[in-house]
Amino acid sequence: MKLYAPSTIRDIKERYGFKLSKSLGQNFLTDKNIIDRIIEGAGIGPEDLVIEIGPGIGVITSEAAETAKKVIAVEIDKNLIPILKETLADRDNVEIVNQDILKTDVNKLIEDCSKGEGDFSGVKIIGNLPYYITTPIIMKLLEDGVKADSITIMMQKEVADRIKAAPGTKAYGALSVAVQYYCTVEAVVNVPKDVFVPQPKVDSTVLKLEIREEKPVELKDREVFFSCVKAGFGQRRKTLLNSLMGVKNITKEAVRESLEAAGIDPSRRAETLDLEEFANLSNEVYSRL
Repeated sequence: MKLYAPSTIRDIKERYGFKLSKSLGQNFLTDKNIIDRIIEGAGIGPEDLVIEIGPGIGVITSEAAETAKKVIAVEIDKNLIPILKETLADRDNVEIVNQDILKTDVNKLIEDCSKGEGDFSGVKIIGNLPYYITTPIIMKLLEDGVKADSITIMMQKEVADRIKAAPGTKAYGALSVAVQYYCTVEAVVNVPKDVFVPQPKVDSTVLKLEIREEKPVELKDREVFFSCVKAGFGQRRKTLLNSLMGVKNITKEAVRESLEAAGIDPSRRAETLDLEEFANLSNEVYSRL
């Protein structure tokens, strides 16, 4: 059975009386080449544990299970659980978990699985994320310090463009800085909207976020760093001298001194600063709070 075939998806929906949920952003992939590119891009090996977010009817899950040692599929929609049990019945290395990934302790999932299955050579996270919740999911995984090697996920092309954007470009913003602080970013494949059932309104991109073992910059305080980034981009048309007034408890004089100490022109805007400049600036701000 080709799970990615539109006829199979149609048959499953009819047999189970399953209705796609717009609120959960359910769009099922129908292109085998794209599925293969995702598995290949994620670098899944035979001794790896794979955590999949939002397996749907198991299209990518089944292919991942063919390569990986173990796959844990985390699906929020309880109506999809019996379908997944059917479509993945011949995959004895798949565990289906009916949970909201935003309320799931992923590190505990990994730890419990390692206790039961033995050591894995690596942990890879994959998924086709609902567009409206892509950023919260990515940031939760990164801020929680998920013990994985990489996160390879499909998302709205516009969000992917923002994540991989370079300083000085229109797409560059707080999300770019945050993700690039935690990860190196690699584009895997662009996915046109016409390879989904139902067809979404926008194209998608698959990104591989390789989680850094060592952060690229040294921070005196991570909270102050992200506070500076948020304030800078919160009013991105303003100069840094004015936008950084959004940092809690800071005075304009302290902002001016911090910029000067970091060697940054006060008339510059947040979108022109690279990761290192943001780090230097936040370290100076921290010493003046």
